[in-house]
Amino acid sequence: MRFFRKILAGILIVCLLSIHMPLAGAEDGELEPQIKARAAILIEASTGRVIWEKNADERHYPASMTKIMTGILGLENIGPHTEIFISPTASTTEDCPLGIKAGQRLTADELLTGMLMVSDNGAAVAVAEHIDGNVAAFATRMNQKAHELGMKDTNFVNPNGLTNGNHYSTPRDMAKLARYAMENPKFREIVGQKNGYIRWAFPSGHALPVENTNLLLGKYEGMTGIKTGWTQASGGCLAASAKRNGVELIAIIMQAPTLDDRFTDAKAILDYGFDHVKMVKGLSKDRVHRRVWVKGAKQATTDVYLASDINYPLLNGEDAAHYTVTYDLPKVIAAPHKNGDVIGKAIIKYDGEPIGSVDMTVGKVEQGFSIGSWLVKIFEPLLVRT
Repeated sequence: MRFFRKILAGILIVCLLSIHMPLAGAEDGELEPQIKARAAILIEASTGRVIWEKNADERHYPASMTKIMTGILGLENIGPHTEIFISPTASTTEDCPLGIKAGQRLTADELLTGMLMVSDNGAAVAVAEHIDGNVAAFATRMNQKAHELGMKDTNFVNPNGLTNGNHYSTPRDMAKLARYAMENPKFREIVGQKNGYIRWAFPSGHALPVENTNLLLGKYEGMTGIKTGWTQASGGCLAASAKRNGVELIAIIMQAPTLDDRFTDAKAILDYGFDHVKMVKGLSKDRVHRRVWVKGAKQATTDVYLASDINYPLLNGEDAAHYTVTYDLPKVIAAPHKNGDVIGKAIIKYDGEPIGSVDMTVGKVEQGFSIGSWLVKIFEPLLVRT
């Protein structure tokens, strides 16, 4: 009997300790966020460093997060005042909250704003048709851009994200796309608007008040964007970005059970990130440059610069001294190049492991002739090997 009493006393002590002792990490904020979505990722925006992830390489339907790609391609390929014609195909596409009708016209600025704010599927079709003539050709452009951005597990077949078995992406890939898109000032401005008006070029005078489908705008501190998504097949999707105290984070949610769950999950992930990340000054773009050889130009070399300052994201307990930067640049480039062309990357590493990158750009390089540049072309094989 005394033996059993000792066992019961031991069990009682363990139970009391489990009630009164906090879970490991609960007091210092180390508990990971608990979310309902099937897959998600959180990155620091300036470097792309992954802060937290859950099944980030699983393929899922991206739904209307697809319009991030359509939007950035529209901004890069259409002048803001160019009028876009609404075709019968665009006007009859499923789910058009703007109420666009065949024969109407909107400027690219107005149509892209409406498409991104209220997720109009027909507007996305109109953008695709304007740029490439049809949806299939535009999807090819989308996939080419995805390849350029390193989106290795993504395939687009339409500009709006309506369900198709061959239209898929992953949280990791969508984070790369969202990070790229948010570097465009006009894109950032559009997706950060909570309310607005969309005005038609024809019929003249027609306007529609709109409210952004991202319900976190104006409700979550520092929210800056980006794009919602929902279909029965995709579940709740959300690309959400927020900035506080110099730290900007991007969260991607895929396959959340409900419309509300995507917002709740995003808040939980972003809260976790802001509790765990701070930024420290790294390298100034004004103080870092590299030099590359140039062939077919009026000069034999040109300087290459950081596209932006590099600030280091530090997780709790990390030391900035563990950061290093290496440069992935070609030894030789060919003229011409316009100011700001991206020709390489600065690779940011922590303890020797790559965690992100920043673009490296050149100034204007004019096509022409010089003895030095001619010699670069002659000796290019030797220069590349050194």
